[in-house]
Amino acid sequence: MTDLSNEMRDKLDAATFRRLLSHLDSHKDVQNIDLMILADFCRNCLANWQRDAAAENGIEMTTDEARARIYGMPYGEWKEKFQKPATPEQMAAFEARRPKK
Repeated sequence: MTDLSNEMRDKLDAATFRRLLSHLDSHKDVQNIDLMILADFCRNCLANWQRDAAAENGIEMTTDEARARIYGMPYGEWKEKFQKPATPEQMAAFEARRPKK
């Protein structure tokens, strides 16, 4: 693979991230609990990572602002429209992934 400049890597990473957000937006049926079970991250994790990246770059961003960026709307609105209660099976699968204390 050709060596990429930091600028080009950032450009490609940004395009990839936008495509991921678009993909998640077009698959609102995929619940956060499903993402957590399968990949150990969800939309809220992405929002937290975005907020953290903003802070690392001297930009103030609230969790609500980061979530609106990730969800494409205020989080409360997304939850009301698209989030379903986790099933007992989903919760069991989620708990099975968590480290035992």
